[in-house]
Amino acid sequence: MVSVAIDGPAGAGKSTIARAIARELGYLYVDTGALYRAIGLFALEQGADPKDPEQVLPLLERTQLSLRFAAGEQQVWLNGRDVSQQIRQNPVSMAASAVSAIPQVRAFLFDLQQNLAKENNVVMDGRDIGTVVLPQAQVKIFLTASPEERARRRHEELAQRGQQVDYAQLLEEVRRRDYNDAHRAAAPLRQAPDALLVDTTGNSLEWSVAQLTEIVKERLRDVL
Repeated sequence: MVSVAIDGPAGAGKSTIARAIARELGYLYVDTGALYRAIGLFALEQGADPKDPEQVLPLLERTQLSLRFAAGEQQVWLNGRDVSQQIRQNPVSMAASAVSAIPQVRAFLFDLQQNLAKENNVVMDGRDIGTVVLPQAQVKIFLTASPEERARRRHEELAQRGQQVDYAQLLEEVRRRDYNDAHRAAAPLRQAPDALLVDTTGNSLEWSVAQLTEIVKERLRDVL
């Protein structure tokens, strides 16, 4: 099986770009961040503090999580229901960042992610794909953009969904999430030594998708 790992901070465009690359290659797209969002959502729904392992860990025993694919799109199912839309709400983003810092949560999701890559050609995005989950991936990309750019993109995305959130608040959340992701004890966000760094600041989404698709195709030609 062939694996493409795309890592980077929140709001760098990983999901959109990885989905487009997977579609172009005919590979399975796996958004690992959605799995952490689902656990964060479950914690919020149960009134648990996502930052407190003592409150989060007992929930894992009651968590049935799976990825399904319909018409090429990933669906996230939590305890028998499709939560693909709910996990995109802004409060869930911070909850996902909090639960992802808990080592037992990462271990809980590790096998699911690896099994998908063992059984399929995948384009998988997240924070630790090239460093921890798929260290042997044939192609590794570290995708980033400035905090201001990522906050602006998030602001536009939420506005399109009818959610009005202050830009300054989003920028603060982006910076806080960057710090949390980079400083957590378990699998911190970092660029793999053999990953190509791509900064999309100032680029249109269309241009970034085209650029990254060609980069991945070229790298696959070199290694396969």
